[in-house]
Amino acid sequence: MTRLSVNINKIATVRNARGGNMPDVTKAALDCERFGAEGITVHPRPDERHIRYSDVREICPLVKTEFNIEGNPIPSFIDLVLEVVPTQVTLVPDALDAITSNAGWDTLANREFLTDVTRRFHEKGIRVSIFVDPDPKMVEGAAACGADRVELYTESYARNYPKGKEEAIAPFVAAAEAARRCGLGLNAGHDLNLENLEYYIRTIPWTDEVSIGHAIICDALYMGLEKTIQEYLKKIRIF
Repeated sequence: MTRLSVNINKIATVRNARGGNMPDVTKAALDCERFGAEGITVHPRPDERHIRYSDVREICPLVKTEFNIEGNPIPSFIDLVLEVVPTQVTLVPDALDAITSNAGWDTLANREFLTDVTRRFHEKGIRVSIFVDPDPKMVEGAAACGADRVELYTESYARNYPKGKEEAIAPFVAAAEAARRCGLGLNAGHDLNLENLEYYIRTIPWTDEVSIGHAIICDALYMGLEKTIQEYLKKIRIF
């Protein structure tokens, strides 16, 4: 059964735009769980323009489902993850000035580095997911690095879905099948929404987790957070 992890970065963006603690990011994380989310995702960046390292420290011990920290494994990020020990860490190759995640890892070129980072997190009992483009070779490379899962970068699926959903999802099916052959768990995230999510899950039903933030917060402006989370859960509770 696919789990829904809600990325709360955008809630922190709203808070940071005004200062103070409104909206309360920690309360929002716990409310997402109360409304049915099966995980909470945060993506702290070095400039702390949304989720702050202090948020991560505050939220982690309070989450009762799964806590997923994603980001570029620079030294400060590694130290933070090793300190708070989340359920899962998702390694994303963000540039420092990236507005949002825009590419997966080259797991072949970065094998030595990713293997070392994965080992360090495994020593703390943290599940490791590596963010990759929908390329079977990159999936196989993640397995060679010792990862437990891959997260498929679904931006191209979302972008191409209106033009033809079968063609849009084809490379993701190939990558997902490679993950299954390699014994890897399978996550997905980026630009998934109420329009394209159900087809993705119907086509790749062995997806373990989807991480969704921006679309959920956008929809919540109209439907409210609780109703929105319930609508997303309906899209993945189809079997």
